[in-house]
Amino acid sequence: MYLKNIDSLESRVRRALQKENLNLVRRILSSATPRQAAAVMERSNFYDRALIYRTLPKDVAVTVFELLDPALQADLVKALQDEEVKAVVESMDPHDRAELLDELPAKVATRLIEGLSPAERDLTGIILGYPEESIGRRMNPEFVSFKPTELAGDAMNRIRMVLDDVETVYTIPVVGEGRELLGVFSLRDLMRVEPDTQIGEIMNTADKGLATEDAEEVARRCANRHRLALPIVDQENRLVGVLSIEDALDILEEETSEDQARISGSEPLSRPYLATPIFELVKARVVWLLVLAIGGTLTIHVLEAFEATIAQMVVLSVFVPLLIGTGGNTGNQAATTVTRAIALGDVRKGDVWKVITREIRVGAFLGLLLGLLGFVVTSIFYDLQIGVVIGLTLLSVCTLAATVGGSMPLVARKLGIDPAVFANPFISTLVDASGLIIYFLIAKAVIGI
Repeated sequence: MYLKNIDSLESRVRRALQKENLNLVRRILSSATPRQAAAVMERSNFYDRALIYRTLPKDVAVTVFELLDPALQADLVKALQDEEVKAVVESMDPHDRAELLDELPAKVATRLIEGLSPAERDLTGIILGYPEESIGRRMNPEFVSFKPTELAGDAMNRIRMVLDDVETVYTIPVVGEGRELLGVFSLRDLMRVEPDTQIGEIMNTADKGLATEDAEEVARRCANRHRLALPIVDQENRLVGVLSIEDALDILEEETSEDQARISGSEPLSRPYLATPIFELVKARVVWLLVLAIGGTLTIHVLEAFEATIAQMVVLSVFVPLLIGTGGNTGNQAATTVTRAIALGDVRKGDVWKVITREIRVGAFLGLLLGLLGFVVTSIFYDLQIGVVIGLTLLSVCTLAATVGGSMPLVARKLGIDPAVFANPFISTLVDASGLIIYFLIAKAVIGI
């Protein structure tokens, strides 16, 4: 029902834009929610998106802007006048503002920062001071905290006063001298006790993240431990920000999308699909296709090296697609499984040998099952020698593919590279070439050609 409403809204807005009737666009969107308006803008081109945004009431426009991806926000900043952008950027949360600034040219970003109030400029500077992939870039430096000696009644009154100024009040940090993190307490715990109860009496040990830690690791910790918020500290354990569960889930969604794109042999898109220019789609795919095409020449060289063998028994060429496909699929299964396990924290950097030994056994079992089936079927339709070749090749190729597929993401992790980069496309290319070498060597040994 929701998608149907969006489609209807988009069609009406599109017809109004075709008539160049912005007043009609304004009336159509007046009954839409900010999320619906953002959805329509995500499916529009650069020019139409700016026109639609200009028709929104000022208070709605601020909310819609914050709902858009940073890349689309950057497009709007380039399309709108400075005065139109200034109020919107000022109202953004500091970590969202930092994401937007990362998407903008340096001159535009500098101009926006200079237009901020001193307080917001300082908060944004805190965020931008951390490495790009760190949780410091995604935390919110606006938070409420308390000393352990403060009273519950006073804390409740102060929380009411700052409700509109901080992102979350459900998990609240407790700090000592110099903002040292001592613990946390929940709003539920605060509401349970008498007003004269000291905060220190309801304080619990805090799960926390280090500001320089990888954003995905901290977000995963927040989600896995079911925390509504996670305090973020610096090297001296001083509280510098808070990560809400909403932001943690956004980070995990982005990382999952990136991994899925790279596993499929493409670069992740920074914009929704329909809002991405054709050139950007081409650029996201062409490099990977070129790399894989170059890698595919390995397979050609292997076939050329065994050309004489194939010429003596042409039937061997019939099974090449089967063996290449089986090896590639086996390696891809292992790589995808291990990459996912790394993302979930089930597998760590030191588990390389554990993974290798497991995948050797898994690959051997798979190869044994497929090899027996291949041996029986091929022996019936061709002859016994060909059946032995296919059976042994499937056993060897599946074992090799599973081992390589399972270990490569961990090797990539040790080298500091995204494990998804070493997943399906590269593994398929590697296993194709090595699988053919194994196939023809086994054929030469068994058949004697």
